[in-house]
Amino acid sequence: MSDHLPDLPDGYEISTDAARLDVGLVHRWLSEDAYWALGRSRQKQEDAIAHSLNFGLYDQASGAQLAYARVVTDRATFAWLCDVYVDPGARGKGLGGALVDAVCAHLEPYGLRRVMLATADAHAVYARSGFEPLATPEKWMALGEQ
Repeated sequence: MSDHLPDLPDGYEISTDAARLDVGLVHRWLSEDAYWALGRSRQKQEDAIAHSLNFGLYDQASGAQLAYARVVTDRATFAWLCDVYVDPGARGKGLGGALVDAVCAHLEPYGLRRVMLATADAHAVYARSGFEPLATPEKWMALGEQ
């Protein structure tokens, strides 16, 4: 994946290098401020990072991480986009949408049949990247917390 995408606002870059992630920051964002991950343990977050495709969005000047997303995928048929988070101080600049677009562009060569996600409040962000509500939600089931 290119670290700089044409549709990414100037001064920012996206990387899939997990070693570059500020794991403590990602854990704090998710476990303290993300409704879907409140209370997630540091170990659970480290395990999730280790077994996922990770995307960090960074300020080019300072190198500070400003956003995060991860994808659970077999890289053949299916992917689950999750843990998309933009630092509150960096919101409103189009970074969340740019991050989602970068994830989709990265996944495109795999020829996946389906990329799924769940959101309670960011439908418009994902719709701009082509996500739609399930056409047949009655076909879908879940095991575990809902």
